[in-house]
Amino acid sequence: MKTVRIADVTLKEGTIAQGATLSFKEKIEIAKLLDRINVDVIEMPAIQNEAADSLLLKSVASLLLNSTLSVDAGMTEESVKLSAACVAQAKNKRLRVELPTSTVQMEYLCKCKPNKMLELIDTLVTSAKSYVDDVEFVAQDATRSEMDFLASAVKTAIKAGATTITLCDTAGQMLPDEYETLIESVYEKAPELKEVSLAISTQSELYLAPACALQAVKCGAEEIKVSVDKTLLPKLEAFAHLLRTRGESIGVESRVNVTELNRTVSQIKTISKTKRTDNPFTVSQTSTEEKSLRLDVNSDISDVSKALRELGYSLSDDDIAKVYEAFLSTAQRKQIGAKELDAIVATEALQVPPTYRLVSFVVNSGNIINPTAHIVLEKQGKNYTGLSSGDGPIDAALRALEQIVGHHYELDDFQIQSVTEGREAMGEALIKLRDGGKLYSGRGISTDIIGATIRAYVNALNKIVYGDN
Repeated sequence: MKTVRIADVTLKEGTIAQGATLSFKEKIEIAKLLDRINVDVIEMPAIQNEAADSLLLKSVASLLLNSTLSVDAGMTEESVKLSAACVAQAKNKRLRVELPTSTVQMEYLCKCKPNKMLELIDTLVTSAKSYVDDVEFVAQDATRSEMDFLASAVKTAIKAGATTITLCDTAGQMLPDEYETLIESVYEKAPELKEVSLAISTQSELYLAPACALQAVKCGAEEIKVSVDKTLLPKLEAFAHLLRTRGESIGVESRVNVTELNRTVSQIKTISKTKRTDNPFTVSQTSTEEKSLRLDVNSDISDVSKALRELGYSLSDDDIAKVYEAFLSTAQRKQIGAKELDAIVATEALQVPPTYRLVSFVVNSGNIINPTAHIVLEKQGKNYTGLSSGDGPIDAALRALEQIVGHHYELDDFQIQSVTEGREAMGEALIKLRDGGKLYSGRGISTDIIGATIRAYVNALNKIVYGDN
């Protein structure tokens, strides 16, 4: 029996990839659930926010036991290097080089002529191969590409070290027999493809994605892209059951634990759901036609209180009153979503006398040294020092803080954003720590995003200590 690999793109595409509805913790939970049912590959998007995305990738890398962590390496050698560093600790890791191969997309997205595109493919795949053994080249828009150029792109990627070649039907118009013709043509013009793995990303406006994927498997494909989320790709649950039901007749199977599949998919859908029937938020339509939750100036204190519980907070009546007062002030100017409410809670709720004060911090980081953090906190007139290394500057800083406190608190969420513009922009960090089932949020602002993160952690820590006492 031939084993077909299942590559899940739930965390890469759709509402989840945009980060509008999922917290740091929820993304990690979804990755853990996919890993638990033996999904072969878990795909993540390219790094956009270096601090937050790097921390997420490194956290996922350390947790996966069965699945390969696959990250879009971006379109520069610098982005390839950064992506490689983020997956370095993963048990199984892969870098993806995703580039268009149709004439229109090459010129529109990359401003590249065919020859330049082949050079870019060679450069990026070679760079990725210098960091990891498993490199995937994704030919975007392959079904609308000129066959001779597509074959040249495949040959170039394989020569540079790619171990998996993915052909994408971005248009979503292919029929099963047309997939068979495409694959046979690529094998004929690029016989080197038989020496590596062929993967298929089949989107379908015609609702034939599972049938096209199965036909591709029959023609030699060894990996299929699927999703739990609302995309045009084959659904993980449906395709796994399809292989279980008809796989034996064509001699194929998958490693996915079908016994646990239905329950796991249900859990992921619950986590990624953006609307709950008992939620007080009003609904607004976004440009991607996904529904986001919002409170407005007409929401009363009971609506805000219910929203706080939805976010995981357990606040006193006094703190809820303070949050509601600040909420009304902000709601006069804009609608309030989960991120805005988090920031209000961090600023207004449970403001306590500081047990710990930040005295100083020194964080060293670079491309030839391990990041280290040296932090000094003052408590009751005495200074306490933490010195630690980490996978990145933020990881090193958090480890140094935990060393001082002598306790590891569960990181429930971590957000970074700019609050002003320009070269000297102020950055805001929001950290949510969980202790004893309760959620404590801290907020820090600084022109140094590492400093903002440290201040946010200390702010949340002081609330925990005050509550314990």
